[in-house]
This record gives sequence, C-alpha cells and structure tokens, in this order.
Amino acid sequence: MKTTPFTNIHIALGAKMHEFAGYNMPIEYSGITDEHLTVRNAIGVFDVSHMGEFWVKGPNALAFLQKVTSNNVATLPIGKAQYACFPNGKGGIVDDLLVYNFEPEKYLLVVNASNIEKDWNWCVENNSEGAELENASDWMAQLAVQGPKATEMLQKLTTVDLSQIPYYGFAVGDFAGVDNVILSNTGYTGAGGFELYFYPEHGEKIWDALFTTGAEYGIKPTGLGARDSLRLEKGFALYGNDIDDTTSPIEAGLGWITKFVDGKNFIDRELLEKQKAEGVNRKLVRFELNERGIPRHGYEIVNAEGKKIGEVTSGTMLPDTKKGIGMGYVATAYTNQGDIIYIQIRAKNLEAVVVK
Repeated sequence: MKTTPFTNIHIALGAKMHEFAGYNMPIEYSGITDEHLTVRNAIGVFDVSHMGEFWVKGPNALAFLQKVTSNNVATLPIGKAQYACFPNGKGGIVDDLLVYNFEPEKYLLVVNASNIEKDWNWCVENNSEGAELENASDWMAQLAVQGPKATEMLQKLTTVDLSQIPYYGFAVGDFAGVDNVILSNTGYTGAGGFELYFYPEHGEKIWDALFTTGAEYGIKPTGLGARDSLRLEKGFALYGNDIDDTTSPIEAGLGWITKFVDGKNFIDRELLEKQKAEGVNRKLVRFELNERGIPRHGYEIVNAEGKKIGEVTSGTMLPDTKKGIGMGYVATAYTNQGDIIYIQIRAKNLEAVVVK
C-alpha cells in the first residue's frame, strides 16, 4: 500500500488503519462518533494527502477545461475555486473535482484519490487542445483542518489574513514557517475551515504546529469514517456511491455545476441539455428515517404500496440525534421535499421523509 507523510504518525497514535484507494489510511482514532462531534464543535484534522492534483497550464488551458469540465471555468476569478465534474461522453460522470485558478494560464485540478489514474488518462486522451498537463499527485500533501474553531486557530500560524479568503477562495503564503502553502477555504464537512496543500517533506512540521497550537481549542486527528458521516450529514455526494459513470449530473442534482452557456461545448453538452429540458426518470434525494434504523448502500427504496422506486447510495446514523439518514436515487415522482418513502431494512419497510 502507498503511504502519506503522516502514515507513521497515524500508526503511532493508535489509529485504526485500512486500505483506501491504494493507501494505508486512518479510518478512526477515538471513534467515529467522537471525531464527528469534534469537527462539529471544535477542530478535526484529516489527512487527505491521497487526493490527486493535476496542473493545467499554457495558452490552451482554459479551452481544454471548458471542454472536459461541466462548470464554466471562464467565469472563475484568480484566487477562487469551483466545483465541477468530468462528463464521460455517455451521460455519466468520470469524477467530481475542484478547479483552482492560480493565474492566467495556470489551473490546479483536485480529484478523488480512487480515480487518479482514471482521471489522468481521461484528461490526456481528451487533450486535443494541447494544454500542458502535469500529474503532481505524488508531490503534494494535504491536510483538511475542519471545524468552527479552525480559522481562529490557523490564523495564529500564518501572516495571510484568512478573514479575507471567502468560501471557495484560496491564497498561497507562509504557514507554520513553511513557504508556498496553499490555504483553501474549502472542505468536505460543512463545518468550516481550510484545506492546506504543501510539499510532503514539510508534513511533520505542519502537523506538529497544528496540534501544538490547536491544543487549547480541543483539536483532534480524525479519520475517513468521520469524514464520511460528516459529508453525509451535510448532504455532499461521494464518488463511487452517490455519483459514478452511470449517473448523470442532472440526475444527481448537479445542474448548478453544469453550465450551458454560449461557446462552452463541453463533453455530453447536447445530451445533458436535453435531460435538463425534458426531465429525468430518477433523481438523487436526501432523506431522514422517521423510524429507528440505519440505511445502507444498496438497500431498496419502495413506495407505500411496497413497489421498488429506488435504491440507497449512502447511509448512516447521526452520532448525536441517532437519526438514520441517507441518500439515494428514486423515481422523480417521489423527489419533492416532504415526500414519504420507505427503506427496506431487514424485510421491514421503514418510513423516511425526503429532506433538503
């Protein structure tokens, strides 16, 4: 298995380790419930160095990105990031990603760890524009520092004014005595905070600074288990569960990152534009159980008559309320907020409600 600059630290701290996307990653330290609540109330630090990073440069960089991504990169200002996806030419999604605009003719793509090779090949194969592509995944480490107290704590370690970096904005500057750190006001938890990108050799120095400075704020290391429960509570989709090569951005509720503007002839535009105009047969919804139970990936979703109308793609039980929540694709007639659906759990149909 591959390692990150922090693998030995995770093991020394007693983390429960497991393979993820080819990496030896921490699943949990003090327990998913404790880590989930730590991020909601204080600060949690996730090692996300397994994520992929591609540089896209040169005079044809924008033309390339306008073709391969669904969002309108032409409107992305320098110093901002945008969420997008790679349409796969068949109405599905190669991956979802972040696009960062660093300077004219220089962009950074951040892709999912499990899709690095797939995404890289897709970009290379579709680079008829001749953009300069560089796979920097092995030369960038990343920590996600998340929680309501994260920004205040992080400010003590940098001269960059974090209050001037808006949501989905970023800056490059000093951090914990390390130069050229990318400080990105993004995250996958909905709890606020920043994602830090830096060269791997600085990993331990930055880790130590975070946990020394963050001690008074209740900072804790957090694993992929809590990352999953936090993103699900917020309603963020996970590639491989809620979106994949068989789901369209329109079905997945990602019409807001699929821009049909003049001059942007991106992959699958015609098909997706037709879906948006004519509607789709199923949509991704978020739901809460009205009865006690835990929805799991693959469980059937049925209507009041017991007829199958969909399937759960992600599910969990919230650690504080003990409420079962999940996401899944259901027939369009059952996708309005407040609609009642039923999740089949152990041969029982448990009532759930579609929520925002």
